[in-house]
Amino acid sequence: MSAAQPTPLTALARTAEPYAALRRFLAVDAVVTGVNGLAYLAASGPLGRLLGVDATLLLALGSFLTVYAVAVGVLASRARPAALPVRAVVEANLTWTVLSCVALALWLSPTAAGAVWTVLQALTVAGFAVLQHFALKASTHQ
Repeated sequence: MSAAQPTPLTALARTAEPYAALRRFLAVDAVVTGVNGLAYLAASGPLGRLLGVDATLLLALGSFLTVYAVAVGVLASRARPAALPVRAVVEANLTWTVLSCVALALWLSPTAAGAVWTVLQALTVAGFAVLQHFALKASTHQ
């Protein structure tokens, strides 16, 4: 398929260029993850009470998410992100999704808002993984 012919994936990214689509999906992931991480760092106490999650856990997650967001942002800044690091991001996102669901089922006892937030966050991250996977696949087959 020619880069000039948009696919449903590249149309979603508003570009016909597969590498641009991949970079955009990585960049959106980096921004959303970074904002989430910074919110956990800046407001772990109030968010912990709202979500029914320990503030110390939110601080640790916020630190991790902020560093992860910077790494994904650096990857998104590359003209042609390398396949191996993109696959690592996809796998990390899928791992986050599974661990969020497992934590909700087996370990966390959140408020209703916290349970909804955990599920919505897991679905969002899974969506990033799917978009990034297919964008990577499209970019390596052009």
